[in-house]
Amino acid sequence: MNDRADTPDDPSRPLSTGALILVTTGLALGLFMNVRDVAIANISIPTIAGDLGVSPSQGTWVITSFAVANAIAVPTSGWFAKRVGEVRLFTICTLLFAAVSFACGVAPNFMFLVTMRTLQGLVAGPIIPLSQSLLLTNYPPRRHGFANGIFGMTAGVGPIAGPILGGWITDAFNWPWIFYINIPVGIFSALIVWTLLHKRETTITRQRLDIIGFVLLAIGIGALQIMLDKGNEENWFDSSFIVTLAVIATVFLAFWIVWDLTDDNPVVDLSLFARRNFAVATLTVTLGFMTFFAAVVLLPLWLQTVQGYTATWAGITTASMGLLGTLFSPLVGRLTDRFDPRILVMLGMLIWAAVSFAEADANTDITFARLFLVRLPWGIGLSCFFIPLITLSLSGLPRDKLAGASGLFNFMRLIAMAFGTSLSQTLWDRREAFHQHLLGAQITAGDPATEHWLAQAQSLGMTQRQAYGAMGEVIQEQSQMIGLNEIYMISGFLFIGLSALVWLARPVR
Repeated sequence: MNDRADTPDDPSRPLSTGALILVTTGLALGLFMNVRDVAIANISIPTIAGDLGVSPSQGTWVITSFAVANAIAVPTSGWFAKRVGEVRLFTICTLLFAAVSFACGVAPNFMFLVTMRTLQGLVAGPIIPLSQSLLLTNYPPRRHGFANGIFGMTAGVGPIAGPILGGWITDAFNWPWIFYINIPVGIFSALIVWTLLHKRETTITRQRLDIIGFVLLAIGIGALQIMLDKGNEENWFDSSFIVTLAVIATVFLAFWIVWDLTDDNPVVDLSLFARRNFAVATLTVTLGFMTFFAAVVLLPLWLQTVQGYTATWAGITTASMGLLGTLFSPLVGRLTDRFDPRILVMLGMLIWAAVSFAEADANTDITFARLFLVRLPWGIGLSCFFIPLITLSLSGLPRDKLAGASGLFNFMRLIAMAFGTSLSQTLWDRREAFHQHLLGAQITAGDPATEHWLAQAQSLGMTQRQAYGAMGEVIQEQSQMIGLNEIYMISGFLFIGLSALVWLARPVR
């Protein structure tokens, strides 16, 4: 890189080192604001619901509305980037995100908040793929692995920092501040990116909007996301509401795929799956993240419902997985530039498998220190898995397809996270019920263990009824513990199996 002649105003020359650092900072802040906001509201739902006069179950629509709108917007980012320009679209979406965040904070009622969260999800969608595309555009090809490392580090830390930051802000101030903090970050990010890159705008093509394809996609993805968010709460297919959503999602997405593949100007470029590396990388990230989130999303729930942790301490415990990920992401990015990415992806999967097997040995007396330390390697595994897969997915793509490919890749990752979250909660509930029935069947009158328990309880002043109640609570706790351990064990074996999938891709030269 020739620093002497570099100027940010000349698109034919690389950026100077200082300008590149500023651009990287601006793009990373925009991305961090986005991915952090996906999770920051989760911890504040009880407070928000109470302040706005709705039930906690209704309050979850603050999360669902954002997730649905975001899932619709992410895969369409490539089309809008070609129509508007990547720099301009990133700047507009980041400023709108900041403005809508203010509207969320001053929401006078619940319906207004849900409407603003929906709008926030829509404008947030393009920020993730555009931040990655603009990073790769302004870094030289030999440093694309490092650029993907910056992207992966930011995308990985945001969801982990969200619950911790959300819990602390809600406890120390009030829930509107979880939205207000986006305002200065969004303005600063947009200002840096526009100032340094507006003369490096990508080529704009005046192409028509595939309205039919967009409507089919929006309805299909919207129904699928709501089904995943509400499925466990509604007892899945025992609910006519969930069945209706499943039918709508299946029909509309099937029609959308056929329409997209036959349209000359589709809103999402599904022809990208004809490229072997993109298809393999996207399939790997989908199955890998689905298993990953099934393994990690349950711990904070278990800590709060069984172990008595506060929301803040549950967030701190689970945050250990992000510490080493933050440190190792740039290093893994550099390694991706020098070594076969498939080796790093397999290493990441095997690290995940090892941690899963270690987690499967937990008990209700486990200490905070052990929970925190055992989860540290998760971050290394995430860096080795996610960052090289980004490089694989985008390898060999022309410049004008980067934003669309990144949008589709990240869309599949988000859907995988939703699937993993929903399926893990359902599986945990089912395994808990199974073990509770199994353990409860062994509690019979005259059984020596039962009689010993009753004798000890009565010696502590409990009545027989109270003793049986306390025994039921212990059985429930142990059933949840066993079910959780089983999910970690299953995840470990799945990670081992998935570690071979990435070898279907061609090596990146």
